[in-house]
Amino acid sequence: MIETPSPAFRDVDTWVFDLDNTLYPARHDLWGQIDARMRDYIAGLLGLTLDDAFKLQKDYYRRYGTSLRGLMIEHGIEPDAFLDHVHDVDLSRLDPSPRLAAAIEALPGKKLVYTNGSERHARNVLSKLGMDQHFAAVHDIVAAEFHPKPTPDAYGRFLDAYGVDPSRAAMFEDLARNLEVPHRLGMVTILVVPPGERLEAREAWEFEGREDAYVDFVTEDLAGFLEQVGS
Repeated sequence: MIETPSPAFRDVDTWVFDLDNTLYPARHDLWGQIDARMRDYIAGLLGLTLDDAFKLQKDYYRRYGTSLRGLMIEHGIEPDAFLDHVHDVDLSRLDPSPRLAAAIEALPGKKLVYTNGSERHARNVLSKLGMDQHFAAVHDIVAAEFHPKPTPDAYGRFLDAYGVDPSRAAMFEDLARNLEVPHRLGMVTILVVPPGERLEAREAWEFEGREDAYVDFVTEDLAGFLEQVGS
Protein backbone atom coordinates (compact mmCIF):
# COMPACT_ATOMS: atom_id res chain seq x y z
CA MET A 1 0.00 0.00 0.00
CA ILE A 2 1.46 3.36 -1.08
CA GLU A 3 0.47 6.22 1.19
CA THR A 4 3.06 8.92 0.50
CA PRO A 5 2.37 11.31 -2.39
CA SER A 6 5.14 11.82 -4.89
CA PRO A 7 6.12 14.36 -7.54
CA ALA A 8 3.40 12.74 -9.67
CA PHE A 9 1.07 15.50 -8.41
CA ARG A 10 3.35 18.41 -9.28
CA ASP A 11 1.53 19.26 -12.52
CA VAL A 12 -2.00 18.34 -11.44
CA ASP A 13 -4.47 21.20 -11.83
CA THR A 14 -7.76 19.26 -11.81
CA TRP A 15 -8.83 17.12 -8.85
CA VAL A 16 -11.68 14.68 -9.43
CA PHE A 17 -13.46 13.03 -6.50
CA ASP A 18 -16.01 10.28 -6.42
CA LEU A 19 -18.70 10.90 -3.79
CA ASP A 20 -20.08 7.89 -1.94
CA ASN A 21 -17.58 6.07 0.31
CA THR A 22 -14.85 8.42 -0.93
CA LEU A 23 -15.60 11.86 0.50
CA TYR A 24 -17.15 10.36 3.61
CA PRO A 25 -16.19 7.16 5.52
CA ALA A 26 -17.88 3.92 4.56
CA ARG A 27 -18.63 3.30 8.24
CA HIS A 28 -21.52 5.76 8.03
CA ASP A 29 -23.21 3.17 5.80
CA LEU A 30 -25.01 5.75 3.70
CA TRP A 31 -24.51 3.45 0.74
CA GLY A 32 -26.29 0.72 2.71
CA GLN A 33 -29.41 2.88 2.75
CA ILE A 34 -29.16 3.52 -0.98
CA ASP A 35 -28.59 -0.18 -1.61
CA ALA A 36 -31.72 -1.13 0.32
CA ARG A 37 -33.85 1.49 -1.40
CA MET A 38 -32.71 0.25 -4.82
CA ARG A 39 -33.64 -3.29 -3.84
CA ASP A 40 -37.08 -2.21 -2.64
CA TYR A 41 -37.73 -0.15 -5.76
CA ILE A 42 -36.77 -3.00 -8.08
CA ALA A 43 -38.90 -5.46 -6.12
CA GLY A 44 -41.94 -3.22 -6.43
CA LEU A 45 -41.28 -2.34 -10.06
CA LEU A 46 -40.80 -5.89 -11.31
CA GLY A 47 -42.90 -7.80 -8.79
CA LEU A 48 -39.93 -9.69 -7.34
CA THR A 49 -39.13 -10.91 -3.86
CA LEU A 50 -36.59 -8.78 -2.02
CA ASP A 51 -33.95 -11.50 -2.40
CA ASP A 52 -34.50 -11.80 -6.15
CA ALA A 53 -34.58 -8.04 -6.54
CA PHE A 54 -31.25 -7.74 -4.69
CA LYS A 55 -29.64 -10.38 -6.90
CA LEU A 56 -30.85 -8.62 -10.05
CA GLN A 57 -29.72 -5.25 -8.70
CA LYS A 58 -26.17 -6.51 -8.11
CA ASP A 59 -26.06 -8.33 -11.44
CA TYR A 60 -26.97 -5.13 -13.29
CA TYR A 61 -24.54 -3.12 -11.17
CA ARG A 62 -21.66 -5.35 -12.14
CA ARG A 63 -22.56 -5.72 -15.82
CA TYR A 64 -23.71 -2.18 -16.61
CA GLY A 65 -21.85 0.03 -14.13
CA THR A 66 -25.05 0.99 -12.29
CA SER A 67 -28.24 -0.88 -11.48
CA LEU A 68 -30.12 2.01 -13.10
CA ARG A 69 -28.35 1.52 -16.41
CA GLY A 70 -29.32 -2.14 -16.39
CA LEU A 71 -32.94 -1.30 -15.64
CA MET A 72 -33.00 1.25 -18.46
CA ILE A 73 -31.52 -1.19 -20.98
CA GLU A 74 -33.33 -4.34 -19.90
CA HIS A 75 -36.68 -2.87 -18.85
CA GLY A 76 -36.88 0.59 -20.42
CA ILE A 77 -37.56 2.40 -17.16
CA GLU A 78 -37.53 6.18 -16.81
CA PRO A 79 -34.67 7.18 -14.51
CA ASP A 80 -36.05 10.19 -12.63
CA ALA A 81 -38.38 8.31 -10.27
CA PHE A 82 -35.68 5.74 -9.54
CA LEU A 83 -33.10 8.40 -8.66
CA ASP A 84 -35.56 10.33 -6.49
CA HIS A 85 -36.45 7.17 -4.57
CA VAL A 86 -33.01 5.68 -4.00
CA HIS A 87 -31.41 8.96 -2.90
CA ASP A 88 -34.12 9.84 -0.37
CA VAL A 89 -31.86 8.82 2.51
CA ASP A 90 -31.17 9.91 6.08
CA LEU A 91 -28.02 12.05 6.24
CA SER A 92 -28.18 12.70 9.98
CA ARG A 93 -25.21 10.40 10.67
CA LEU A 94 -22.94 12.45 8.42
CA ASP A 95 -20.91 15.06 10.30
CA PRO A 96 -19.06 18.06 8.90
CA SER A 97 -15.50 17.22 7.91
CA PRO A 98 -13.57 20.48 8.37
CA ARG A 99 -10.12 18.88 8.06
CA LEU A 100 -10.96 17.25 4.74
CA ALA A 101 -12.74 20.39 3.52
CA ALA A 102 -9.66 22.48 4.30
CA ALA A 103 -7.36 19.99 2.56
CA ILE A 104 -9.52 20.06 -0.56
CA GLU A 105 -9.74 23.84 -0.52
CA ALA A 106 -5.92 24.08 -0.34
CA LEU A 107 -5.39 22.04 -3.52
CA PRO A 108 -4.25 24.18 -6.45
CA GLY A 109 -6.61 24.27 -9.42
CA LYS A 110 -10.14 23.05 -10.08
CA LYS A 111 -11.99 20.52 -7.94
CA LEU A 112 -14.84 18.41 -9.37
CA VAL A 113 -17.14 15.70 -8.07
CA TYR A 114 -17.81 12.85 -10.50
CA THR A 115 -20.53 10.50 -9.33
CA ASN A 116 -22.74 7.78 -10.75
CA GLY A 117 -25.47 9.14 -8.48
CA SER A 118 -27.59 12.25 -8.83
CA GLU A 119 -26.48 15.86 -8.44
CA ARG A 120 -29.18 16.48 -5.83
CA HIS A 121 -27.83 13.64 -3.69
CA ALA A 122 -24.26 14.90 -4.15
CA ARG A 123 -25.18 18.46 -3.21
CA ASN A 124 -27.02 17.29 -0.11
CA VAL A 125 -24.04 15.21 1.01
CA LEU A 126 -21.49 17.93 0.26
CA SER A 127 -23.56 20.47 2.17
CA LYS A 128 -23.77 18.16 5.19
CA LEU A 129 -20.00 17.61 5.04
CA GLY A 130 -19.40 21.37 4.85
CA MET A 131 -17.50 21.27 1.59
CA ASP A 132 -20.03 22.14 -1.13
CA GLN A 133 -18.39 25.52 -1.81
CA HIS A 134 -15.05 23.91 -2.67
CA PHE A 135 -16.18 22.17 -5.86
CA ALA A 136 -16.57 23.91 -9.20
CA ALA A 137 -19.14 21.37 -10.44
CA VAL A 138 -20.83 18.04 -9.84
CA HIS A 139 -20.87 15.70 -12.83
CA ASP A 140 -23.68 13.26 -12.16
CA ILE A 141 -25.31 10.37 -13.99
CA VAL A 142 -27.79 12.72 -15.69
CA ALA A 143 -25.00 14.95 -17.03
CA ALA A 144 -23.31 11.74 -18.24
CA GLU A 145 -26.49 10.91 -20.19
CA PHE A 146 -26.72 7.77 -18.01
CA HIS A 147 -23.39 6.36 -19.22
CA PRO A 148 -21.77 5.35 -15.90
CA LYS A 149 -18.25 4.79 -14.75
CA PRO A 150 -16.30 2.61 -15.54
CA THR A 151 -17.23 2.71 -19.26
CA PRO A 152 -14.66 4.54 -21.42
CA ASP A 153 -17.41 6.60 -23.04
CA ALA A 154 -18.41 7.96 -19.65
CA TYR A 155 -14.92 9.32 -18.95
CA GLY A 156 -14.69 10.84 -22.42
CA ARG A 157 -17.93 12.73 -21.85
CA PHE A 158 -16.69 13.93 -18.47
CA LEU A 159 -13.34 15.17 -19.77
CA ASP A 160 -14.97 16.96 -22.69
CA ALA A 161 -17.63 18.58 -20.49
CA TYR A 162 -15.05 20.36 -18.33
CA GLY A 163 -12.09 20.63 -20.70
CA VAL A 164 -9.98 18.40 -18.46
CA ASP A 165 -6.50 17.45 -19.63
CA PRO A 166 -6.12 13.94 -18.17
CA SER A 167 -2.34 14.30 -18.03
CA ARG A 168 -2.87 17.11 -15.49
CA ALA A 169 -5.64 15.48 -13.46
CA ALA A 170 -5.95 13.18 -10.45
CA MET A 171 -8.90 10.94 -9.65
CA PHE A 172 -9.96 9.64 -6.22
CA GLU A 173 -12.22 6.59 -6.03
CA ASP A 174 -13.27 3.85 -3.62
CA LEU A 175 -13.69 1.28 -6.43
CA ALA A 176 -10.49 0.20 -8.14
CA ARG A 177 -12.25 -0.76 -11.37
CA ASN A 178 -13.30 2.88 -11.81
CA LEU A 179 -9.61 3.87 -11.98
CA GLU A 180 -8.51 1.63 -14.84
CA VAL A 181 -9.66 3.91 -17.69
CA PRO A 182 -8.51 7.15 -15.99
CA HIS A 183 -5.05 5.63 -15.52
CA ARG A 184 -4.95 4.61 -19.17
CA LEU A 185 -5.89 8.17 -20.14
CA GLY A 186 -2.97 9.55 -18.12
CA MET A 187 -4.62 10.59 -14.86
CA VAL A 188 -2.99 10.01 -11.48
CA THR A 189 -5.20 7.47 -9.70
CA ILE A 190 -5.83 7.19 -5.96
CA LEU A 191 -7.84 4.43 -4.33
CA VAL A 192 -9.52 5.51 -1.09
CA VAL A 193 -10.06 2.62 1.33
CA PRO A 194 -11.45 4.21 4.49
CA PRO A 195 -11.08 2.65 7.93
CA GLY A 196 -14.28 1.04 9.08
CA GLU A 197 -15.11 -0.37 5.68
CA ARG A 198 -17.68 -3.13 6.16
CA LEU A 199 -16.36 -5.94 4.01
CA GLU A 200 -19.50 -8.02 4.40
CA ALA A 201 -21.61 -5.16 3.01
CA ARG A 202 -19.90 -5.28 -0.39
CA GLU A 203 -19.69 -7.74 -3.24
CA ALA A 204 -16.43 -9.69 -3.63
CA TRP A 205 -15.87 -8.31 -7.14
CA GLU A 206 -15.87 -4.75 -5.74
CA PHE A 207 -12.44 -5.49 -4.27
CA GLU A 208 -10.96 -6.64 -7.58
CA GLY A 209 -8.12 -4.54 -9.00
CA ARG A 210 -6.89 -3.09 -5.74
CA GLU A 211 -3.41 -4.49 -6.33
CA ASP A 212 -3.31 -3.73 -10.06
CA ALA A 213 -0.89 -1.34 -11.71
CA TYR A 214 -3.59 1.15 -12.68
CA VAL A 215 -3.92 2.13 -9.01
CA ASP A 216 -1.09 4.61 -8.44
CA PHE A 217 -1.74 5.31 -4.77
CA VAL A 218 -3.80 3.82 -1.96
CA THR A 219 -4.80 5.69 1.18
CA GLU A 220 -6.89 5.01 4.26
CA ASP A 221 -6.75 8.69 5.27
CA LEU A 222 -7.92 10.99 2.47
CA ALA A 223 -7.50 14.19 4.48
CA GLY A 224 -3.97 13.28 5.53
CA PHE A 225 -3.07 12.25 1.99
CA LEU A 226 -4.32 15.57 0.57
CA GLU A 227 -2.46 17.52 3.23
CA GLN A 228 0.76 15.87 2.09
CA VAL A 229 -0.08 16.64 -1.54
CA GLY A 230 -0.87 20.26 -0.70
CA SER A 231 2.38 20.68 1.18
